[in-house]
Amino acid sequence: MLQGREREAARITDHVSAARTGQGGTLVVRGPAGIGKTALLDQAVASAPDFTVLRATGIEFEMELAFAGLHQLLAPLLEGLPRLPGPQRRALEAVFGRSDAVVSDPLLIGMAVLTLLSEAAQDRPVLCVIDDAQWLDRATVQALVFALRRTTEPVVVLIALRDPARLPELDRLPALRVGPLTDHDARRLLAATLRTPLDTQVRDRVISEAHGNPLALLELATNANPVELAGGYRFPTLDGGTLEDLYRRRFTDLPPATRWLLLTAAAEPLGDPVLLRRAVGRLDIDIGAASRAEEAGLLEIDARVRFSHPLVRSAVYGSASPEERRTVHRTLAEVTDATLDPDRRAWHDAQAAHGPDEAVAAQLLRSAGRARVRGGVAAAAAFQERAAALTPDAVERIDRLLAAAETTLEAGAPQRALDMLSGVDEARISPWQRAREEVLRGRIAFAVQRGAEAPSLLLSAARRLEPLDADLARETHLDALYAAVSVGSLGADLDEAAEAARAAAPPSGGRRTADLLLDGLALILTGERGEAVPLLRQAVSNTTDPMWASRPHIASLTSLEIWDLKPYTTILGRLIDQARALGSLTALIPALGVLAGASLPTGAFHAAESLLDESDALATATGNIPLVYPRLHLAALRGDASQARGLIDDTIEEATRRGEGLLVGYGNFTMALLHNGLADYGNAHAAARTAVEQLRFGFLGLALRELVESAVHLGRREEAAAAFTELETHTRAAGTDWALGILFTCDALLSEKEAAKRSHLRALSHLSDSGCTTDLARAHLLYGQWLRREGQRLEARRHLRAAHQMLSESGAAGYAERAARELRASGERVHRAGPQPSNALTPQELHVARLVKEGRTSKEIAAELFVSRRTIDAHLRSIFRKLGMTSRRQLRQIPLTDPFDH
Repeated sequence: MLQGREREAARITDHVSAARTGQGGTLVVRGPAGIGKTALLDQAVASAPDFTVLRATGIEFEMELAFAGLHQLLAPLLEGLPRLPGPQRRALEAVFGRSDAVVSDPLLIGMAVLTLLSEAAQDRPVLCVIDDAQWLDRATVQALVFALRRTTEPVVVLIALRDPARLPELDRLPALRVGPLTDHDARRLLAATLRTPLDTQVRDRVISEAHGNPLALLELATNANPVELAGGYRFPTLDGGTLEDLYRRRFTDLPPATRWLLLTAAAEPLGDPVLLRRAVGRLDIDIGAASRAEEAGLLEIDARVRFSHPLVRSAVYGSASPEERRTVHRTLAEVTDATLDPDRRAWHDAQAAHGPDEAVAAQLLRSAGRARVRGGVAAAAAFQERAAALTPDAVERIDRLLAAAETTLEAGAPQRALDMLSGVDEARISPWQRAREEVLRGRIAFAVQRGAEAPSLLLSAARRLEPLDADLARETHLDALYAAVSVGSLGADLDEAAEAARAAAPPSGGRRTADLLLDGLALILTGERGEAVPLLRQAVSNTTDPMWASRPHIASLTSLEIWDLKPYTTILGRLIDQARALGSLTALIPALGVLAGASLPTGAFHAAESLLDESDALATATGNIPLVYPRLHLAALRGDASQARGLIDDTIEEATRRGEGLLVGYGNFTMALLHNGLADYGNAHAAARTAVEQLRFGFLGLALRELVESAVHLGRREEAAAAFTELETHTRAAGTDWALGILFTCDALLSEKEAAKRSHLRALSHLSDSGCTTDLARAHLLYGQWLRREGQRLEARRHLRAAHQMLSESGAAGYAERAARELRASGERVHRAGPQPSNALTPQELHVARLVKEGRTSKEIAAELFVSRRTIDAHLRSIFRKLGMTSRRQLRQIPLTDPFDH
């Protein structure tokens, strides 16, 4: 038992023991260098002889090599690759250099890691031990965290992370903080470790100097000879330095040959004894020099080369001069196989470069290309950045630095990308490069905070590009326009962006989808809706255009402008199918969320919730922000007043702080939708009026509809009529059944007698053909209300019953209760809609049940839903229990709502 670490050891032991009963878990062991994290991990390994043990150590020099940590950790499991689902197997084969396949999304690696660990845990529990995680490459961290958050297998993962290092992905995992030893425990440790007498004064001084750090304590105590320790003639201290300084002093006391061997080992992160022997041989150093390093307690060489502590490596490397480091890196590059490991050789060559070197820079760019193919976007960015630094030509250097910043932004590190731009040589930048830089700054600003400066930066970049590249300028104008729409009333000059888009040069060839969108949006925002709608309709009809993959939100707003969800859901369905086939979670997360929003007008609330649950779970597991728009819409339709108000208020407050005006306007629209359902027309009117003031595009038509309804119920007919007039320009231009159904619904509210009846009936006719069940149900409700007030109770009941049934079945509780009140007022008792078997299931269980009905195996379902097989089996047990079944055969015989039928 480690002295003074009983509490920490017990916590780790609990995790290891739980795996023996089938429960996995992850624990991040945090603390400063030398505090005992590695010792705790070693003790855990020693306590788990019945486990499959996987180990990896983060190494500073490998931080930029994509999946370097994964190579260490998973090497013993690679024989299990053939058992993985196709996309996952191909992804890991690419990562481990076994194929030339392109990995479309690094997060697919996370799913492959999850499956590989799950398969290994079928035979015996698995213990993964990762030391010095602060030096892991980002691709490995991302893949591991994704897998760890979703595994339900007997897999224990212990991660040692040095304070004050902060990795956002690891910060969200359960943590065990290791603090300093007490003086009592320090004395116990010294007594148990030292074999010589220790003078009391020396002992107390050592304890004082160590500050409770056990490694410092032992190093200080063993740094003096036995006579000094016994007599108290010398007090070993850190002399104001660090524990690393103590190792550095021990290193510098060694003979030159031993120091060169240690430096070579420190610069060679693989720990490969054969590679080390080749390198020291080229340096004319006898490998026997390693014995002196081992005697000094700094290095061990057996199957692998290992330093006694991670601090030794950094102390050795830090002690060397720049020229000495370049020498060992040059030597390591020479002995590294250029065919089998070209990227590591390129990295050593880069570290060996004395100054700009085009040959090495070109080599690094080739490594960047290979890293991107493997899904290591962050590694590709690092290679590109180093290549830029080594590029002799000043103009080419700027090009490469801009490319590195673009890749860094793509890798999800916008602040790092912004920092890289500070290295651009402003005196040598060309007009084309200046435009690229401004585009990048605008995209970074939009990624970090969807407000304030992003639209103006993108607009400026678009104008710079116009004389240089008309097509790229128009794409940038489109992004500037969307950014301005997102900022909305909270800051950006939307009119300026729209006018600039209209004035942009025409495309160099035929109108692309992006050109149609740009022209259509600009026309709408400058008041020419009639000309705009055909362009937008043509744009969304191009459902296979690759540009939708990066702009699904523009597709959403466009579909609302033309009041037609069919091409939009086709686009999203295609994106989701492609993302699932490729395992592209980055594309899948927003596509699932946006499709959930498109499901709500059709009344498919259960389907929307299933899509949102999957999207949110994937977003949480990958550190992304879940899409909030459909959550607000669903909460408003569900009608739980306190829950919905809290969610909407919090969202509006946060969006206001960020300057995201579109979300603020949308939040007010959903607040109006909620209160209209609760028949709280005063609050509905206030929210709708605010939304109409804040919105210029997309959701404006929906907000106008809520304003008309609330204003009519409050007797504010003039205001309702004005809103109706504006709504009419939206819906007449679109001309779809959905648009006309909404138009005649509102017209009926403002009309009298026969004119009102005609409009109600026309609304029902159009909405029946539109597929928009939620709005059809609301139209039945409004017509039933009107009929009851006209004294036609029997006819009113028919429409109110239809409204109540449709709203109840979909889950629009607020509107359903409003219909129930109208039914009771008409003299009819209200009966709840009969339950369907699928109503007992959660959205995720319903999705699993549907896939089982299609004949999928648990393994196949797990691959599609990005969870472990054990999770699917747990869902199945819950499904069987809820439905009173015992087999898949029984499940296939009952009707189940398909969560993807919209």
